[in-house]
Amino acid sequence: MEPGNNTQFSEFFLLGFSADPELQTLIFGLFFSMYLIAVFGNLLIILVTISDSHLHTPMYFFLSNLSFVDICFTSTTIPKMLKNIQTQSKVITYEGCIIQVYFYIFFAGLDDFLLTVMAYDRFVAICHPLHYTVIMHPRLCALLVLVPWMMSAMYSLLQSLMVLRLTFCREVEIPHFFCELNQMVQLACSDTFLNDVVMCLASVLLAGGPFAGIIYSYSKIVSSIRRISSTQGKFKAFSTCASHLSVVLLFYCTSLGVYLSSAATHSSHSSATASMMYTVVTPMLNPFIYSLRNKDIKRALKRVCGIVGIRWPIVLGQMKYP
Repeated sequence: MEPGNNTQFSEFFLLGFSADPELQTLIFGLFFSMYLIAVFGNLLIILVTISDSHLHTPMYFFLSNLSFVDICFTSTTIPKMLKNIQTQSKVITYEGCIIQVYFYIFFAGLDDFLLTVMAYDRFVAICHPLHYTVIMHPRLCALLVLVPWMMSAMYSLLQSLMVLRLTFCREVEIPHFFCELNQMVQLACSDTFLNDVVMCLASVLLAGGPFAGIIYSYSKIVSSIRRISSTQGKFKAFSTCASHLSVVLLFYCTSLGVYLSSAATHSSHSSATASMMYTVVTPMLNPFIYSLRNKDIKRALKRVCGIVGIRWPIVLGQMKYP
């Protein structure tokens, strides 16, 4: 293939999971179902945390932000893939690919930072319970959300600009269901040394840093729980962070699987499957994890469902028919 100037380049081809036409319907149905569950599940978490005054606490403020980010995260890649399957087209424009890279990195970074912020919230709640309301005041909570948004925006902008400087070959085929940064860099015809250096540094600082913060927070939490004398007290303290810990393990294990699979094999199928785990499956499961393991969320869901159940017959009764 001939090298081409990236300013003249117009489109990429997303190969997806399979070229078999018989599997396209199955893949479409599977991803469409998971996308709907992820969107409506996270929307329900946001609705419940906003509508129930008992959940107007820092913990659920961060949870509602995480749910919003998860909706945006899945919406960055899945709708385009579903459209391509429906139209039987694998094309994505060069501009569309860059935009997808930007928002994918942006919301993935936000997920990472928000999980770290939530770990800090649990650390303060368990290790400094008497000073919790003083430390986690509304201004600090807003700052703990605003700073990750700013950092993720700057980092994703940097990576997008780094991709813009690359030159790609004609008719580039991306062996993925979305424009994944690492895949794009590997397919470039120009020198990618600077891109590789930036990605490595970012992995250490922006992925390793938050993960180290989570590990530190939970080491202190475990230490504090061990000092609690009663078994019931230990269980209550652990249950307050069990849901968050489950989400952290799910997010990091699946995202780590992506890079391990990419390093161990050049199979595009295994890489795409691993990416699916944390771009679709993790956001889909998060609402279930928080609702099934959290008594406050369960009670709030019952209240919301009860209010809807009461109001709906009233509305029907007030409707006038011609």
